[in-house]
Amino acid sequence: MNTLMTRKLREIIPVRDIARRVNKLDLKRLSDDLDAQGCTVIEKLITPEECDALAGLYPKDEIFRSRIAMARPGFGRREYKYFSYPLPSIISQLRTFIYFRLAPIANRWSKAMDIKMHYPKQHADYLERCHEAGQRDSAAIAIRAWRL
Repeated sequence: MNTLMTRKLREIIPVRDIARRVNKLDLKRLSDDLDAQGCTVIEKLITPEECDALAGLYPKDEIFRSRIAMARPGFGRREYKYFSYPLPSIISQLRTFIYFRLAPIANRWSKAMDIKMHYPKQHADYLERCHEAGQRDSAAIAIRAWRL
């Protein structure tokens, strides 16, 4: 696949106001949920149209670096794919802006658990640290699941 076609494929999702959406998140609620349950739900961070466009990327194997297929009796079939770089713009922007908001929570957890890991303030600095440690592939995934 040529470079221009790859770029167009990755940019079919128009991205607007990601920073504004992330800045509107209720970080206290997210932090409280994480403390109480170890997980949280962020609703309406992407629009239905963006969600549909992301789902539409799934069959385009050329933008993924690998595919993992899983099956478990009684739980249906699942698979996921790791995006290759460059990531679709919406994924890249979400990672950057959310990281900035969640790093302080991760640092608080590290301190509470007496773990010496400190997360830098900026996502780019975190990625640089990962690359220096030999982690060069994207961990961004797309998931597809269906019930039998």
